Formats: sequence, C-alpha cells, structure tokens
Amino acid sequence: MGRLTRAQAQERTREKVLASARTEFLERGFRDAKIDVIAERAELTRGAVYSNFPGKRALYLAVLAAEAERAAIPQVVAGTTARTALGAFARAWVGRLPLATDEPGGAVPLGADLLPEVLADERIRTPFAQLMALDAILLGLALERMHGPSDAGRRVRAAEVALTTLHGAAQLAAAAPGFADPFDVVSACEGLADLELGSGRGDEWAPPHLPYVPRARPAGRPWEPPAAIDAVRDVPARLADDGVVAVLGMHRLVAVEEAVRAAPSGSVVTAVVVSGDPGELAPLARLVVADVCRCIRSAFPESAWPRLQVVHDPSGAVAAAAGERVVSDATEAAVRIANGRIVAAAEGRGACHAAATA
Repeated sequence: MGRLTRAQAQERTREKVLASARTEFLERGFRDAKIDVIAERAELTRGAVYSNFPGKRALYLAVLAAEAERAAIPQVVAGTTARTALGAFARAWVGRLPLATDEPGGAVPLGADLLPEVLADERIRTPFAQLMALDAILLGLALERMHGPSDAGRRVRAAEVALTTLHGAAQLAAAAPGFADPFDVVSACEGLADLELGSGRGDEWAPPHLPYVPRARPAGRPWEPPAAIDAVRDVPARLADDGVVAVLGMHRLVAVEEAVRAAPSGSVVTAVVVSGDPGELAPLARLVVADVCRCIRSAFPESAWPRLQVVHDPSGAVAAAAGERVVSDATEAAVRIANGRIVAAAEGRGACHAAATA
C-alpha cells in the first residue's frame, strides 16, 4: 500500500474521531462525554481531535449529520395524492421514534441532546429556525407538485404545521413514550394537506420588500463551479444548468423561496448554504436537511420532489465561483446562469428575486 496523501491521512483521522465520538456519545450522552476519552478511544491526541473539530458540540453535530446522511431511506409506500404523500412522509418520520413497548432504561437516542443545545445558545437557535424554514419550503414545494396546476397554491404553511406536529411527537416520544398513538399523528398530518390557512385567503406569500428590490446588474463571466452534491436528491448537483444559484448564509436561508417563486419554469434553482461558523453550523445544516429530504424521497414520487437543489458549501468554493469570496451567516447573493455563463448578479436583501427575474 502506498503512502497516504496529506488529505487522505486527515480524512482517516477525522473518520476515527467520528467513530470514537459516536461510541462515547451513545454511552455517556453529550453532556457527560469527554474529549480526552474520545481521543483515547481513537488512539489520538487531544490536539488531533481539536485540529479536526473546534469543540465538543461541533463534533456532536458532525456525528449526528453523518448518521442522518447514511441512514437508510424509510420503507413506506409513496403517496399518489398530496394527502397520502403527506401521510407517507409522517409515517417515515414517526417510524424511527421510540415506542411505549421498548424496554425501559434502554439506550438514550443519539440525538436526544440536540434541542437542548439549540435552546441553550442563540448562535445556534437562529440558524436552526432558518433551517426549519428551509425544510418547510422543501416539503411545501413537494406538496404543491402533488396538488398539480389545477389546484395551484402555496403549501409551505401546511408543511410548517406538519413539521411542528412531527417534531413535537418526536420530543414527546422520547420524554413520554406511549403518550400519543403514532397512527393518530399520521392521520393528523394527512388532514393538513388540504387545510386552508390564512383567514380564508389561502397560503399567501408576498414579502413586502420585493417591489423595491433593485434590478440585478448585468454580468458576462464564465460560470465554472466545482462539483457538489444536491442534498435533496443525494446526487451530483446540476450546477451547470440554466437557472438561479443563491448563496445564502445561515441567517438568510428563507430567501431562497424568492428565487423559486420568480424563476421561469424549467429553471434549476439552487440554494448554496454557507456560514461564518462552518465548524458548528455546517454539520447542523447537513443534519436538518438530510432528515427531511430522506422522508421526502421515501414518501413522494420522484416527479414531485421539490424544484430546488440544496448544496452545502462549508469551504465556500461554490460561493467563490459565484463571486462571493467572503461569506458570513448574513450573506444573501444570487446569480443567473445561462449557457455556462453568469449573466446577472445581485447582492443583499432581495438578491434572489432580482437574479430570478433578470
């Protein structure tokens, strides 16, 4: 066997740390886990752990993200209507929850400390809220495609209520197993598919700043993005296709809906997720998006998967190709792609709408 390259050696070290950390978190929980013990399990120094992960919480989130991304797709029958698809989504979600019949005193779920950590720190709480909004956009777009053009309308608010129900069920299943029948939770979610929200006016969506958004500036430079994975479909992202690429920090993820609603039919819309704190927030984004997309891929036919790609860009390489070489959690920028070139670009509030309508 030849000598490992520096990158290969670093990746091997990272994998050893993740494996050891997973065992430690399972045995002791996040609170009682020790970095020194994780290093000892991995036969590494404490410094080697910190050279790959900035802290224990970043390591915990990386373990959860890896678990979510390699988890099997839930085996449920995909729906044929919006109602049955949302029911299938709920079944896929609740199928992983602990049951009242499980042995008492069993292992605590690996992710049990996630929400306490989110609640404990505003630096994570705001990005988590934006990630939940992105989840609702993805699920809502899938529901809209199941309703079809004859019943056109926004379904993101229904998706928000469904995700609220399912996250609440997950928390209660861990704290009070048997409190609610999972089949009742599924039935409740099915009923949300046709729920009228917005005081009888439907699911309205009209950000007040859109009429005042400056037009995107013309551009004409080549578009040469690096290879990336679309987290929605878990396949190589179609970054070279004509469409809109939105570079969004963790405080502005919700802005991608402006591109989705304004882009011409057939355009590929991509949300490139960046952060000023990729050590902690990048794995959080991977975790939250993977959880919802795994259930979408199981519950909805492929033809109904959302017309939106999500690309995680912790290194900022895709953002740099779009012209954003310095990114933060407040980044909001977008480019319009046509024939392999960037033909328009915009930054700041409303950038997604400006690029999509260029």
